[in-house]
Amino acid sequence: MRIAVSFADRVGIAHEILAVLAGRRLNVVAVEVDPPHIHIDAPELDAAGFASLEEALRTVAGVRSVAPIDILPGTRRRLHLDALLSALPDPVLAVDGAARIVVANAAAATVAGRSEADLAGGDLGSLLGDPGLPAALTASGFRIPSREVTLNGQPFLMDLTPIGEGAGAVVTLFTPSRLGERLDALQNFDDGGFDKILGDSPPVRALKARAARVAAVEAPLLILGETGTGKELIAHACHRASPRRGKPFLALNCAAVPESLAESELFGYAPGAFSGAQRGGKPGLLELAHGGTVFLDEIGEMSPYLQAKLLRFLNDGSFRRVGGEREQQVDVRVISATHRPLEAMVADHSFREDLFYRLNVLTLQVPPLRERGDDILLLARHFIARACAQARRPPCRLTRQAAEVLLSNPWPGNVRQLENVIFRAVTMTDHPLLDAADLELAGARMTETDLPPDGTAGPAASWEEAVEGFERTLLRRLYPRYPSSRKLAARLATSHTMIANKLRKYGIPER
Repeated sequence: MRIAVSFADRVGIAHEILAVLAGRRLNVVAVEVDPPHIHIDAPELDAAGFASLEEALRTVAGVRSVAPIDILPGTRRRLHLDALLSALPDPVLAVDGAARIVVANAAAATVAGRSEADLAGGDLGSLLGDPGLPAALTASGFRIPSREVTLNGQPFLMDLTPIGEGAGAVVTLFTPSRLGERLDALQNFDDGGFDKILGDSPPVRALKARAARVAAVEAPLLILGETGTGKELIAHACHRASPRRGKPFLALNCAAVPESLAESELFGYAPGAFSGAQRGGKPGLLELAHGGTVFLDEIGEMSPYLQAKLLRFLNDGSFRRVGGEREQQVDVRVISATHRPLEAMVADHSFREDLFYRLNVLTLQVPPLRERGDDILLLARHFIARACAQARRPPCRLTRQAAEVLLSNPWPGNVRQLENVIFRAVTMTDHPLLDAADLELAGARMTETDLPPDGTAGPAASWEEAVEGFERTLLRRLYPRYPSSRKLAARLATSHTMIANKLRKYGIPER
């Protein structure tokens, strides 16, 4: 039986309590003193003997209560600690001041291929294949930057937490894929699936339907579209709808970094690969995203050398780190995107033809904003609400004139340009209404690019024929972007009836 004795703390009271048990010749196997309590494990004590023992203990001056307990507090703490260590998915080891292993969790034992008891007492440097590691740890007081190590042939990033001056440290080993999951959580915590893609226009509905089909297919995906159309948002939505949704989604903009840096970011580098490199090497996005997805934005800007290296990876899933000799293999789906015409680049030999066909297994074409007239005001109101929240100002809304200006603008920068225009307008005015002048797009109601080119209608016999030719050409040019009489009337700031009559007059759209 295990008992807990509560007492008023004084010198020698614990000795007197234990003397009572010794006088009864009870074998005590464990004692934990934590004033004002003493916990005792006496296996030979039974329920029959407890009553008389309690009476005897209460004769000791200062003893307040005696009660049976199920487990000693220290034992409970050790069980909880063992359960905690066993539940950790990453290898964890505690080392003493000489960098010798004191305790290891189940994950470390599994990776090392040895039992937890066998690991205890071993040298950390020998276990991790770095004989000089213990000296470096003790010399620095177990305060060194994270570095890559190898445990049983597998690469890990080692992180140290000192537990006292010269007392040792807790060593945590992270696999590249676990680091990738953390990086994904930091980068994409607010990104969602197809519900984050705003719009209900026919082109967007068709895009979502096609994207939902290709998302579930384990094959490379190429996303095409003009700049600012939201290609990365589509890529992330496809990842979230795929069987890889629980694994990392990591992105690399091929146009934003030079070739040498892009190579090390994507493939990683081996120890000593170049001057200034992190000691122990560094995993690349392909290793970090193991089991998940790597998104290569602006793939058309990738150098010929990297194109060849990426092609090899797409062929068999293997690669080498920069400066490395060991072949590595990972399971990663590649989604790429570009606004450049890859077929034309293949024709002029600025993009590898074989890589184009490896990337272009599945394709999505993201429509520009000018083909999504129904979505412009929906997106604008969404961006207004978000900008007001960011600027910490009361909500505002668009005037009719501002809405007409937004609908009439060609939006060469697409959704990104619209977001920037709205954010600028919200932050630069305090009015509850956003007018056309606030958008700094007032001149967009009728731009020169909207007018028919000179001579489109040919020589006119009269003023009436010239006007009719102009109207016919203008309506035919605008109707695909504003495919209804009401939308076209709003675009041209005129009556719906007049536009409807003109469309019937000129047979637009053609049957």
